[in-house]
Amino acid sequence: MYYATKIDDSTAGIPSALEGHSFGYRRQVLVNRATGSPHMSLSVGHLDPDGYLDPALHSFEFSIYVFSGSLAITTLGQTTLLDTDHAIAVPIGTVYSLRAVDGPVRWLHMASPAEIDDGRRQDTFFTGETSVESTPTLPDMRDPRNQNAVRFDSDSMDLRKLAGGADVNAATVSPSMATALLAYSGISVKMLIDQQRGAQLHTMFVVDYQPTAIAHPHDHPFEEAYVFVEGEVHALVDGTPMVFHPGDVLWSGVGADHGFENRGSGLVRWIEVQAPQPPARHSYRFSREWEHLAAKLGHSH
Repeated sequence: MYYATKIDDSTAGIPSALEGHSFGYRRQVLVNRATGSPHMSLSVGHLDPDGYLDPALHSFEFSIYVFSGSLAITTLGQTTLLDTDHAIAVPIGTVYSLRAVDGPVRWLHMASPAEIDDGRRQDTFFTGETSVESTPTLPDMRDPRNQNAVRFDSDSMDLRKLAGGADVNAATVSPSMATALLAYSGISVKMLIDQQRGAQLHTMFVVDYQPTAIAHPHDHPFEEAYVFVEGEVHALVDGTPMVFHPGDVLWSGVGADHGFENRGSGLVRWIEVQAPQPPARHSYRFSREWEHLAAKLGHSH
């Protein structure tokens, strides 16, 4: 099972659960229970200039990746400023509030498990307290007290730059296996949100496909969604050829075969989310390997 859609800011509306508790807040839902997903609610959020969301908490965890603008998020008495390409994870039951800073803000919002929108029970709660903000400050990636925020840097995807030593004074988290770039077959993966950042139920990361890069058809025991942000990529999803461009979104359910190929001369990039988090083993099931076994054992398809 899969679902494809497009980001269209003109369709964003006010979520019913937030009415009366926000100003200038809009959201376009991309993936949720209605599209077939029990494990994720993926959306694009908007705050108008001076827009805000009152202090709230949820029975799901969520993460934010800022597409444009500056967003102030207050949690546990600390206000963090998230500029473009900053991301943060907010655990279940954590009170937070949001405010636009110096103009409109637009972000990717990933929640897991999927929000409950059929009225059977409540999963969003407003505390009624007044949001007490400290001065918004950008997260210090080198400060060990920073447990939840991360900044995506395109240089972190460049193997040529990563091949050399790191500047000890660089304003980035110290490089280690936990921050390493995963690179294979022309494909690069940079993790943003996972257990390292406090998320327990989902992941978020950036994927690059160099020209000629290909991932053969496979499936997973978890859901994935892809938000395409650069280039053109050809895909085969449950046997259906598809082509994706910036602004397109694909959701792949448990067991849905999918593979990607960069047939062009430029870079392909997307932001990917997974829910639940992948198991330690057997997170990929490649069709070609099992077809090889079938042929080897003389089984007909």
